[in-house]
Amino acid sequence: MHIDHIGIAVEDLESAVETYEKLLDGQCYKREVVEDQQVETAFFKTGQSKVELLGATAPDSVIAKYVAQKGQGMHHVAFEVDDIHAELDRLREEGFTVLSEEPSRGADNKLVAFVHPKDNCGVLVELCQEQDG
Repeated sequence: MHIDHIGIAVEDLESAVETYEKLLDGQCYKREVVEDQQVETAFFKTGQSKVELLGATAPDSVIAKYVAQKGQGMHHVAFEVDDIHAELDRLREEGFTVLSEEPSRGADNKLVAFVHPKDNCGVLVELCQEQDG
């Protein structure tokens, strides 16, 4: 398991991309809309890990609600795992609250699932696994 990326919720994705291109002295290498999560993502490479900017595509999306309630900032830490199903089973057995029964398709060709922040010192944890193909 390793840190795959840090997700940052933003109000204005275009402005945030410009800011992070300057901050990280590099270009956004990938943008993607994940329709079922009502989010547009922008990725930056940072060594072995990535930064994922998350912009809402609908006013009632999870990201829009997050930004309205908590403001812009870190949304989640994502850990890449070899077998997301086995890891979810392990975490459930350990007493963690997994937020969905099954992983869903996320950005960057990943299967994703989230673990409730109340169990992780206030940090939303994403598990992700590279999909074949």
